[in-house]
Amino acid sequence: MRAAQRLPDWDRLHSVIPDIVTPMRRYLDQLACILRPGSVSGADQALRSLAAFLTEQAPDITFLADIRRHHIEDFRTWLTARPGRRTNRLTPATLAHRLGTLRMFFVRISDWDWPEAPPRVPIIPADLPRQDHPLPKALDDPAAAKLLRAAQTQPRMLVRVAVEVLLRTGLRVGEFTALQADAVVLIGAAHWLHVPVGKLHDDRYLPLHPHLVTLIDDYRSAHVAPDNPLLLPRENGNALDRHTVTRLINKAGAAAGLPHIHPHQLRHTLATQAINRGMTLEASAPLLGHRSLDMTLRYPKNANRNVSVKYSAATEKVESLYQQGKPLPADTIGPRMARLRREHHRLLGNGYCTRPSELDCAFEAICETCTFFQTSIEFRPTLIRQRDHAAEHHQTHRADLFDRLLTRVDEQAS
Repeated sequence: MRAAQRLPDWDRLHSVIPDIVTPMRRYLDQLACILRPGSVSGADQALRSLAAFLTEQAPDITFLADIRRHHIEDFRTWLTARPGRRTNRLTPATLAHRLGTLRMFFVRISDWDWPEAPPRVPIIPADLPRQDHPLPKALDDPAAAKLLRAAQTQPRMLVRVAVEVLLRTGLRVGEFTALQADAVVLIGAAHWLHVPVGKLHDDRYLPLHPHLVTLIDDYRSAHVAPDNPLLLPRENGNALDRHTVTRLINKAGAAAGLPHIHPHQLRHTLATQAINRGMTLEASAPLLGHRSLDMTLRYPKNANRNVSVKYSAATEKVESLYQQGKPLPADTIGPRMARLRREHHRLLGNGYCTRPSELDCAFEAICETCTFFQTSIEFRPTLIRQRDHAAEHHQTHRADLFDRLLTRVDEQAS
């Protein structure tokens, strides 16, 4: 694997293309007023990438306004060939981030009417590579249980605190390390956890299980000074960081015989467990701090379960269609089974169920649409009343269904 090539710094770039570097650095100063430092750092790297490309591959370009589409296409090829920090090539996610960040640079300086802006934005959305969207990597139920039991047996209490709080609240690791000393609040008769402003620039309150309240109180009583501004610092009073939290979790994970665990997996685990056990997406979104249900929909196991249920129901109806009118020969099923099949003719309010008794029925209210439903002229008054009732209540679909049944009855009687 090739070593990652460091991008030149701004001073070196300025010595070669000062009229391009100056507006780029001014742009970064503006970003620092409206974005978080991490976002500004990402923009810095993207802009230095473009500036480095221009010095190497397009030395004739000395002003931003001279950049055209073909320069961006060449830049994309150049960027794709660069090694990443741990890979031979930059990942699609990194490429998309760099190109997307640069596109916003050109959009913004155009919107801001900077004279350095090109006549048109040279990067279009189609320039960004398509990315994979893997499912969240949650621990399955047995692995989560093993991790929790292992954490509870660790001699260092902070291991247990980190695992249990993250696994039971779904906090992001940055939110966990930033919890303030007064984060546990009593609202009414229940304890809530106040989560500070984080990734999405807002804060929220999470319901806190009484077990966690006791665990947090025990840890603070044993290891945290009363004047410490943090809720859950290290035993020496210093703030935790994401790397330390990862090591704490994997201390318990190793004891449980589990492979490497990332703290975010515990967040995915809580979300998946909650949704699989009936928590609605509307309730899960604020719990996880999601602004839109699109983010919550990434946790698909609940959807998979619904798909499984609906698929089973649909395939049963399809199988009924295939099997209808094709009974086994009497000598194959035996005389007793043949008699049972002949006698099984269950009366309904508006027709008959002809489903063979050896076939289970998982439906309660779809008889009229089932392939085993049969009706006849004697049920015509009932069907008329049902059709009229549906029409009066503007249930068009039901009214059409009973109209079709009445037509079938009339055709049979004629």
